[in-house]
Amino acid sequence: MDEPHQIAAFAGKERWVAVCRLDRLVSQTMLCTQVTGIDLILIWNEGRAVACERGCPHEQADLSLGHVSAGRLFCPRHAATFDLRDGRISEGWPSRPLRIYPVRIEDGHVWVDAYAINALSA
Repeated sequence: MDEPHQIAAFAGKERWVAVCRLDRLVSQTMLCTQVTGIDLILIWNEGRAVACERGCPHEQADLSLGHVSAGRLFCPRHAATFDLRDGRISEGWPSRPLRIYPVRIEDGHVWVDAYAINALSA
């Protein structure tokens, strides 16, 4: 991806934040955004939207520079992979799982749970 796409910021007391149009995510497969000041990646994978933290939990490599294959996000620096269902890291890496955030699709938009982002990122 050429440059981050920041389209969302937590405003007020809304729990769910619309971060992009679904058709855009489907066509681009991976988008960067920011919600509540937290950098995220949105990924279209195997027919579903996934929102996860952008920095690798191992050494904070920019995961948006990695790639997705067979339901796993590959770190561009370490070749570690993360399961996009639960964030579990591949064997042999001493790191916590990747943070995966709740997503819903509604009215042609991808929405993420800002409360969950704040709670998991604290």
